[in-house]
Amino acid sequence: MSTNAGKTPDGLIVVDKPSGFTSHDVVAKMRGIAKTRRVGHAGTLDPMATGVLVLGVEKATKLLGHLALTEKEYLGTIRLGQNSLTDDAEGEITSSTDASAVTRDAVDKGIAKLTGQIMQVPSKVSAIKIKGVRSYKRARDGEDFEIPARPVTVSSFQVYDMRDAEAEDGTKVVDLVVSVVCSSGTYIRALARDLGADLGVGGHLTALRRTRVGPYKLDRARTLDQLQEELSVMPIGEAAAAAFPRWDLDARRASLLVNGVRIDMPDEYGEGRTVAVFGPQGQLLGLAENKGGKAKSLAVFV
Repeated sequence: MSTNAGKTPDGLIVVDKPSGFTSHDVVAKMRGIAKTRRVGHAGTLDPMATGVLVLGVEKATKLLGHLALTEKEYLGTIRLGQNSLTDDAEGEITSSTDASAVTRDAVDKGIAKLTGQIMQVPSKVSAIKIKGVRSYKRARDGEDFEIPARPVTVSSFQVYDMRDAEAEDGTKVVDLVVSVVCSSGTYIRALARDLGADLGVGGHLTALRRTRVGPYKLDRARTLDQLQEELSVMPIGEAAAAAFPRWDLDARRASLLVNGVRIDMPDEYGEGRTVAVFGPQGQLLGLAENKGGKAKSLAVFV
């Protein structure tokens, strides 16, 4: 669905974020394009990175907190042989080590250790809050602090290409083109850092492109320039049905649910499952969660 005039419809906008923009920059830009203050994003993307950033406008901002928990997919380049202050190409290089002797077998073994359910320490220059203060602020203020490791899931970590290169300082490095499918909260630059550490040569991320957030892929994404010309909004019902199982209700049960009554849920929606609830006219009513076989309303859109 597209719109150029009138009220901005409730829905999602899938942006192909440019490099150099923070997620907040994109939200601010979109507020101007969509002519509404009610714009939010479903999970940040580092300034260096490009690719899929899901925005919600108007009532669809209520979807964002639920969408932020979904799986994400990336294409990136990891440079072995150099560490950086930020674990990516944005930061100052802090050490260089000849990586020319690193073998593909060693890389594969290192990647295997970083696949599955792992404990990951986020980068110090990140938006993680430590006692209420952003980690990047503590780092820039020169504080000495630790970020506790936290569980993340890396369901796929694959190398597409491995090539020798030379860094600006003359160090012999190795560049890996990789794809990663992971849970929300996983830092790809931390994977680069940890792989380099395991191989004994250091590592950091030099390029990153997010290709998917949940069901929303690059083929639905539009650049800011394209959105400026034609504002393409995915209707809220379509967006919810793409991200969650669909549950259609008749008029009586729909009325009960939107008025806060916990109605019975079918067995096919397992415990803790979030579903998109639709009324008899096909309109999105809201999101509900299965709690002990009863529907607990999470968000209402009518």
